[in-house]
Amino acid sequence: MSVVGSQPFIKPMQTSPSVSPGIQRRHTLPASEVRPLNTQDAISVFEIEREGECPLHLDEVRHFLTLCPEFSMGWFEEGRLVAFIIGSLWDQDRLTSDALTLHKPRGSTAHIHVLAVHRTFRQQGKGPILMWRYLQYLRCLPNVRRAALMCEDFLIPFYRKSGFKVLGRCAITVANLTFTEMWYPISGHAYMRRNSEAIRFPQHPLTLPLTKTDEQVDV
Repeated sequence: MSVVGSQPFIKPMQTSPSVSPGIQRRHTLPASEVRPLNTQDAISVFEIEREGECPLHLDEVRHFLTLCPEFSMGWFEEGRLVAFIIGSLWDQDRLTSDALTLHKPRGSTAHIHVLAVHRTFRQQGKGPILMWRYLQYLRCLPNVRRAALMCEDFLIPFYRKSGFKVLGRCAITVANLTFTEMWYPISGHAYMRRNSEAIRFPQHPLTLPLTKTDEQVDV
């Protein structure tokens, strides 16, 4: 897996040169856009959650998008949310039940609560692409040293393909469900710090246009 290219992972959107009002396109949305989520996106996130793909309720979604929107990422197509990740910071070596609701600003572990794709857009490689972009973005955050998540056993191969390693059985259980805890080392901070001026979440909203190469990545 390519870790860091020769250019910064995220760049501010460049202002387009002035054009004649007669030929300027107005009220158009980018075909594909990846950006941090905000509380106004909570309903769209919940619509996907209602399909059973997201373990967070609407109030929990709003909770994390209020506390730490910079640890979320959404993929939009023509303004419609089609996939998303919601995370927060954690300050212990292993996940506990408190990690399900708390954000620890001084923590060094990015806890990925959920990665979900709208059912209409599955089997198109969007989950792995969005996870790759999210992990690359975490390299831009100097205090983050690793990412962690918990998943059911049938999802272990999926996350392994993204570079996650099994840490062991998770201490968290939900009803009769048990989970495996996985982690991913975050490296490359020295390079990204030199380009940190390109990263300003969420004060200066950025967009990440998708490339043709991204669209060709398989599940």
